[in-house]
Amino acid sequence: MYKFLSNIDGPEDLKKMNYTELEHLADEIRAFLIESISKTGGHLASNLGTVELTIALHYYLNSPIDKIIWDVGHQAYTHKILTGRREEFDTLRQQNGLRGYPKYEENEHDIIDVGHSSTSISSALGLALARDRRGEKGDIYAVIGDGAMTAGMAFEAMNHAGDMGTNFNVILNDNKMSIADNVGALSQYLSTITADPALNRLKEDIEFILKRIPKFGSRLTQTAERIKNGLKYLIISGVLFEELGFKYIGPIDGHNVKELTEHFRKAEQIKKPVLLHVITKKGKGFQPAENNPSQYHGVSPAKRKKDKNKSKQTKLTYSKVFGRTLQKLADNDKKITAITAAMPSGTGLNNFAKKYPARYFDVGIAEQHAVTLTAGLARGGMNPVCAIYSTFLQRAYDQVIHDVCLQNLPLTIAVDRAGIVGHDGETHQGLFDFSFLRPIPNIVIMSPRDGAQLQDMLYTAVNYPGPTVVRYPRGEVSGSDEEKDFEKMEIGKAEQLIEGEEFVILAVGSCVYPAKKAAEIMKENGYSPALIDARFVKPLDEDMLSDLFRKYEIIITAEEQVLSGGFGSAVLEFAEQNGFNPAKIYRIGIPDEFVPHGSMEEMRSVYNLDARGIIKHCLKALDSDQEVSELWPKKKD
Repeated sequence: MYKFLSNIDGPEDLKKMNYTELEHLADEIRAFLIESISKTGGHLASNLGTVELTIALHYYLNSPIDKIIWDVGHQAYTHKILTGRREEFDTLRQQNGLRGYPKYEENEHDIIDVGHSSTSISSALGLALARDRRGEKGDIYAVIGDGAMTAGMAFEAMNHAGDMGTNFNVILNDNKMSIADNVGALSQYLSTITADPALNRLKEDIEFILKRIPKFGSRLTQTAERIKNGLKYLIISGVLFEELGFKYIGPIDGHNVKELTEHFRKAEQIKKPVLLHVITKKGKGFQPAENNPSQYHGVSPAKRKKDKNKSKQTKLTYSKVFGRTLQKLADNDKKITAITAAMPSGTGLNNFAKKYPARYFDVGIAEQHAVTLTAGLARGGMNPVCAIYSTFLQRAYDQVIHDVCLQNLPLTIAVDRAGIVGHDGETHQGLFDFSFLRPIPNIVIMSPRDGAQLQDMLYTAVNYPGPTVVRYPRGEVSGSDEEKDFEKMEIGKAEQLIEGEEFVILAVGSCVYPAKKAAEIMKENGYSPALIDARFVKPLDEDMLSDLFRKYEIIITAEEQVLSGGFGSAVLEFAEQNGFNPAKIYRIGIPDEFVPHGSMEEMRSVYNLDARGIIKHCLKALDSDQEVSELWPKKKD
């Protein structure tokens, strides 16, 4: 079926092909990507847009001696295909299969582990400096999207690289998109550069002429330099990058392998940092993805046909319930504003943005700025809510401490995708936020067990006179997703869900419903567990905890986050500080390791965060010889 692709087992096979054959190969790779990703799920539009660029890089370079650093990494599927992993592609993002992002352990051509945005230039500069220090050879290319260039880290790296003058190359993959449409002055600037290709030709002609102006004495030399500088600002596209110390080349057609390789050859002659401005089309070759690249940024596997008698109504996701609730709150509070870092759809804020455009701010991929902007809005008298994925909030930790909590500002941080997120794997699992947020003074941290509680927690948060965090998982809500009347919750108050005499399970957030199922099954088998929904990680319900320590010999905590410094650690600290026996506490959570990729259900099972796993831990804490299978309800015929 794939005449050309079937013969590619590594980058060296590309070099046997001519440009016409490489064009056919690009078509086959697109067909292969569409077919494969429809089965496994994954990032579609971004990878369709970088097929020719990836072919050109591996055709021209000698990887891994020459090094390609992929920013974010969700654009690197063609790179994986061309570096010997085509036959494994049906395992992409599946448990124990290919990662969805470059991974150093997976393949020698994956130079750096990536997953978060805007890191490639820093990594590439470090590799270039190490190469020069060790007296080694090899070209180094960082491939960064225009969306990732909205992050300050990219410009910090460019500023340093321009000052160092180190020889390496940056490819700016300009498709006018991150996940959603790009925002900001940089996006507008790049659009200006690409608007008139004639400017680029004129730039080359002017530079050719200026290089031939002779230097007859200092005065004429100074005059020539002034002319050159003046014309540079008047004519040269990419002057921003030139002023940062990079040689700017472009714009370049990112879907023309021959043109790309010719410019790579040109860049190789320049012994300083080079920025190649490459224009690509996100979703290239697949019309639905070209027309709606945001929708096709990440796609789920094609659903298999189900028995019509077993149809299941899909619930809203936590993100959508959050967005709907915030919009409802904003209807009655004109001070409520919403902030996102390039994730309007992912965080459920699309409808809010349409209804209240003057109270909605998408700052681009700039989480640090998002948090401090939120702080400024709060200080200015607004009631701001900043929605950020847990894994990306890690990038704004200093801002949470210094700009939010130190000033005890009344604002809300909605922490989306908290806990296990599934197929995106290690770089995207939101498993550290309890631990890094809990030590900060002034902060309130709450985590809902279901959709109804999310609505009440958000209502409580926007009416609290200090920093609050509402932390919720990815996926469909537990419980009801229906709109409800708001009820303000008492800060730090837990809720007892099941009475019991033998031991107590203290669960929080996404662990509450699995713990509830576990407790109910154990009750049916003669055990007597109690179940508490902690609701708050900070402050804890100290009155209830004191009663629990006096009543029970075994206290089990359950949380979908790392054990180090998390909710269970907070309960341990409470015991130590109040003279209770910490040996009574048995903690369930993620051990001291990074969680790999796989479905959310698979990973929760692996780490004993489902009902079966919680029963297993309870039996161990009780020193029981029974197996989970003995308690688990038998399937009915």
